[in-house]
Amino acid sequence: MKHTFLLVTVLTVFCSLRHAAAADDEGDWPQWRGPNRDGRSVETGLLKAWPEGGPPLVWKATGLGSGYSGVTLAGDRLFTMGEKENANFVIALNRAGGKPLWTAQVGKAGAPGWGGFAGPRVVPTVDGDLLYAVGQYGEVVCLETATGKEVWRKDYIQDFGGQLPEWGYTGMPLVDGDRVILAPGGSRGNLVALNKRTGELVWQSKEFTDGIHYSSPIAAEIGGVRQYIQLTDASVAGIAAADGRVLWRAPRKGSVAVIPTPIYHDGGVYVTSGYGAGSQMFNITAAGGKFSAEKVYDNKVMVNHHGGAVLVGKHVYGYSDGKGWTCQDFATGEMVWREKAKLGKGSLVYAGGLLYCRAEDGKGTMVILEATPDGYRENSRFDQPDRSGKNSWPHPVVAGGRLYIRDQDVLLCYHVRAQ
Repeated sequence: MKHTFLLVTVLTVFCSLRHAAAADDEGDWPQWRGPNRDGRSVETGLLKAWPEGGPPLVWKATGLGSGYSGVTLAGDRLFTMGEKENANFVIALNRAGGKPLWTAQVGKAGAPGWGGFAGPRVVPTVDGDLLYAVGQYGEVVCLETATGKEVWRKDYIQDFGGQLPEWGYTGMPLVDGDRVILAPGGSRGNLVALNKRTGELVWQSKEFTDGIHYSSPIAAEIGGVRQYIQLTDASVAGIAAADGRVLWRAPRKGSVAVIPTPIYHDGGVYVTSGYGAGSQMFNITAAGGKFSAEKVYDNKVMVNHHGGAVLVGKHVYGYSDGKGWTCQDFATGEMVWREKAKLGKGSLVYAGGLLYCRAEDGKGTMVILEATPDGYRENSRFDQPDRSGKNSWPHPVVAGGRLYIRDQDVLLCYHVRAQ
């Protein structure tokens, strides 16, 4: 009897471990820039170099429509957005093989602003059984992840007094606790907090009314106070999670389009944007219930347009306009290295000691670099097949041992795990 009990126990533990390992292997990427909204994957055991021609292609999905949405992943599903048939949609795919599961309409089609950049720009944010998506004209939907059934709907302009930015809405929904944080902009408040299950308004940041640009807010705990850090063309600010009050605000002039997501680490808020604005660091402190923001540096080392910057250890990596791929000291702002000739402008994500860099034009070249301050160290590269001919702006995603790259109608999934 004891032996039977022991055998059952061992089998139970073994099955549990297998289940846990399978869940870990799945590797969720539930929102913009990953689980912590910082452009960093928790993946390990990845290929350090690829075969000639690139890593093995697992599957290719087509029929996603136009637009610049990337992907999010949760459980056995993948979510993206696309424009087709005169509307834009959230699209759910099976993660194992890229097979379509459902589509749900979000809003109207089109290309806000000059340039003709049609289609949605936002990636859906997944939170348990619900997801949140925003169309380029400000329609917001909450959908069931299982079926695509609509739970609630809002409109940035009609419901919150938002003002459409030149190139449409690009801010990614942020789920924090029982709320979803959205960025409609406008004179009534740049940010809103809604009950994530009902869509009911909790607060709007009436003290913070900067016009909306294209950056996405992040959440941080500073001085024991939960807050949302938002970057605009006029400032960077910390907004109280509890009630939408302005905790601190630092003037920071941007130009034309302020896009990259802020980085927060150990009391420091780092921001960068293109069109000559450069990079700045602010030290945020709290004393006696009051916050202050002190500028640490302001330079042109990292002039990042929209490919994003990633903090790894003590250094920030990204593409700097006019300088190329750049490594910058996070604390001091000093240039560590730069490389312009070997890879064009693009986006990046960090995983397993590597920077996965994606060129935005030409062949949409994918490169893996060692994430090191010792210099530009390229391990492998390949040119993306099935290029659309348009800029490959969606950021790469590495999750569950796979690399995902979206290019308009096409989504490619590659195997990048070593074993």
